[in-house]
Amino acid sequence: MRLKNVLITVQDTKRAKTFYKDLFGLDVILDGDANVMLTEGLVLQDRKVWEDSLGEKAASYSSASELYFEETDLESFAGKLRVYEEVIRYTDRLRELPGGQKMLRFYDPDGNLIEVRTPAGISAEKET
Repeated sequence: MRLKNVLITVQDTKRAKTFYKDLFGLDVILDGDANVMLTEGLVLQDRKVWEDSLGEKAASYSSASELYFEETDLESFAGKLRVYEEVIRYTDRLRELPGGQKMLRFYDPDGNLIEVRTPAGISAEKET
């Protein structure tokens, strides 16, 4: 058995496709309107479809799970977030961790938690 995809719920699949393309470079592989598969195994599903199938509300702004990305140039990525057309809700602004790894955490427009770090072993000294 192997994990194939990770599914997150969104209010507006069009807005979510734009967000993940603009900031993370993810492209659409399959677009079924209410279900959209992106590169890297991320699936976007219309929140109403998810809630109707489960018979309960989906939780937004939860810290129970997160999408994790790595980026070697985290300062440039943080700059993209600062000028992004939608307001970004941060849980952790860009900071350096003990050992030199950098990270930031924020929510996507639908309240899905995202963490972005420099790859392990890349510190501020190695970047200069």
